[in-house]
This record gives sequence, C-alpha cells and structure tokens, in this order.
Amino acid sequence: MKSKYFKNLAKGLVFASAALALVNCNESTTAADEGGNEPTPIAVEDPTNPSDPTQTVTDPTQNPADPSQTVTDPAQQGSNQGTDPSQTVTDPAQQGTDPTQPADTTAQVIPPEELCLSSSLPDACGPGTNPLPTSSATVDPVASSASAEPAQSSSSESVKPASSSSEAVKPASSSSEQVVSSSSAAPKGVFLASGKEEEKDQMQVEYKTNTGWDRGGILAYPKQLSNDQKHAVVVWGPGGGTEPGAYEGMIRRLASHGFVVIALKESPGDASQAIKALDWMDQQNKDSNSPLYNKLDLNTVGCSGHSMGGLESEQAVIKDKRVLTAFLNNSGDWNGNGANKVPTDRSIAILYGEVGMEKDNAKNDYNNQGVRAPACLIEMNGGPRNSEGGYGHGSGSWDGMAATVAWMRWHLGGETERKADFVGSSGKYINGSIIGKQGHWKTQCKNF
Repeated sequence: MKSKYFKNLAKGLVFASAALALVNCNESTTAADEGGNEPTPIAVEDPTNPSDPTQTVTDPTQNPADPSQTVTDPAQQGSNQGTDPSQTVTDPAQQGTDPTQPADTTAQVIPPEELCLSSSLPDACGPGTNPLPTSSATVDPVASSASAEPAQSSSSESVKPASSSSEAVKPASSSSEQVVSSSSAAPKGVFLASGKEEEKDQMQVEYKTNTGWDRGGILAYPKQLSNDQKHAVVVWGPGGGTEPGAYEGMIRRLASHGFVVIALKESPGDASQAIKALDWMDQQNKDSNSPLYNKLDLNTVGCSGHSMGGLESEQAVIKDKRVLTAFLNNSGDWNGNGANKVPTDRSIAILYGEVGMEKDNAKNDYNNQGVRAPACLIEMNGGPRNSEGGYGHGSGSWDGMAATVAWMRWHLGGETERKADFVGSSGKYINGSIIGKQGHWKTQCKNF
C-alpha cells in the first residue's frame, strides 16, 4: 500500500515539476556515489513525456533518517538546479550556517503523512483522494471570525465609497428628476401665441381658400404648429350673401394668435354648416396625411361670425357639445329667443354697433329673462359719422375684431385674467377706448 501510495505521490510531484517554467524538465538525477548507503532512484515515467525514462524522483522512504536525503517541495523550487539527492534544502530560517555541518534532521525531514496532506497535487494520497485539508485545524483559519471579519470589513469599506458616491450623486439625481419632471410635464391648455395684444397679428399664418367639407371655405392656422400643445378651433360664419374672403382680416388675426380657423362658405343660421365644418376638421385631425394631424383639440371650440354668421354661431353653441363659446358680431336672435337656450356650462357674447340694424335683436336676445349661461352684451360707441352715423352693422368684424380675439383667448385659451376686461364696473372692454380707433366700449355681463 505504501509503495503504491508514494508512487502516486511521486507522479504528482513530477507533474507539478514539469509545470514549472523555471525547472529543467529534461535533467535527470545522478546515481549515488559508491558506498552503497545512498538511496536508489526510482524511475517514474513523466505523464507529459512518456518516452523519456530518465526523469527520476528519490523515494524518501528508503532512508528517512539520512540528513542528506530530503524531499524538495516542487512548489518551493525557484532555481534552475536539478533534483540532485545529495543537495540538501534547508529551512530559510537556517540559511547562513556552515554548510559543512550536518543539518538538524528533526527539522528537515517532512513526515510522509504531512507531505501527502500538505500537497496541492491531485490524488497525492492515492487515487480518488482529496488533497484539500479537512482537519478543523486547517479549516479554522479560513472560517474563523478573526480572518473573516477583516475580509468583511474590507468589503464593507469598499462599499462605503460606493455608498458615498451614490450619496454624492443624489443632487444630480434630484436635478435629473427635476429636469425629467419639467420636460415630461406637457404644457396645460391649448396653444396660444406668446404675444398677447389682440389688436395685432402675432404669428405667420397658413391661409388656404376653396377648402373645407364643401370646398368653399377658408382654412387658416399658424405656419408653426405646436408639437407640445393642441390648437383650439374657431368656426367663422360670414354674413348673409357675403363671401368668407371678405373677412380675411378677422380670419388671419384669429389664426395668428394660435387658433385653427375654418370659415364657412355660407351661414344659414341653424348651425348645420358649422357642425359639418367641425366634422370635417375632426377628419383632418385623424388623417395622417393632413397638416393638422393630431394638432387639434376638438373639445375646445369657439364659434363666431357676422350677422347671419352670428346666428350660426349661437345655434352651434346650443346644439354642438364641442362648442364652448359663441361671439356674435352685429347679430342677435330675431325673436330674442336664442341666448336663453345656451347651456349654463358654456358662454355667449353679443356685440352690436350703436346705430347698427342688429341693435334691437342683440339687446332682446341678451335681456331675455331665461338666459342662465354666462353672457355679455357689448356696444361699440362713438364711431365715425359715416353714412350710418356711427358704428353700424359692420363694426364688430372690422374695427372691433380685437374683442373677438380677446374673448377666444379667455374662453378657449384659458387666459382667465381677461375676465376683468369684460366683467365688472371698469375694464378694457367695459368702458375703455377702442384701441387704434375712435370711440369706446360699453359692456354689461351677467351669470359670471
């Protein structure tokens, strides 16, 4: 058993020796000097070179007490010297002593059992044996808290900088969260031009004629449509017998403030044309080939118009839930029976000229006791003394167009600060001057 045991050990030692780059694997041990007391080398075939029988390893069991005969651990070989059995490897702590003196064999000889167990070679203790130490004495240093704690401490210390680093990143994280929150939060409400002066055009406008559901209307919208906000829609109704192009100034003004405007070919006064126009706009909003694709808020619609166009607008706010507000220019229900039908969650404004033919209709419509919706009656006073003798039937759509724009920016665009311009005892459109023109405004409101 021992012979087989140590032969396997020898095989392992040779295998490890062959793996070391600094060891001359082709050098063989020399024969013992004449005297007969030296051990006889046992030839072991190198598994890495089966044809070379010259490589030998000294069997330590032949003369374990001989101080000149020690086994060198291949892991300790660091020179190019061969494995001459006459050479004695001493403990490094004993280096510097007289080499002629015999070494302490007690300290030099490694018992075979310990050599087997301490070897890192496979099957050092025989085929199928595990060379790894299994004794508690050997395992303790690895498993002991003394050795484990420093590793954990080092590990935890190495984590601390990461923790500190992550803490240092927090301001950046907070900053990035603020940026994301700011950039991901879509602006509220519909798009409006940044310029607020309703007396001026604010943006360049795309103006298209012969369009709409019947190819007889006008479509106008900002050339630069918003990518972040939807655009509110305004339906414009022309007066009876008047082409929509006659109101180009009003149409362009509304579009330049951010609204998408569809002007009708005609205004029968029953909302039929306004509703068809809105249906067509809804199609444009859903058509991927349309410039208005996904650009419109069809739940934020206002209607306005002149004379018969005003009546078309009034009926649209009554009949179509998409319409939130109506602004009648120089108009009013003939029987004074229109504004009282406007739902209370919508609003209406009726403008008339001081000498316009629509004056009585406008007043009667507003003064109807059944009006429950928020409503305003707006008069233009002090106009030029022309053939009508002041502001007449055509005043609101031209000289007074700023009031329509301001109303739409308030009720569709959400500029609630404009309420003070219309509602109260004093304000821009309550008793203020008509900017850029002569005369002044005179307004009364209710149900706000």
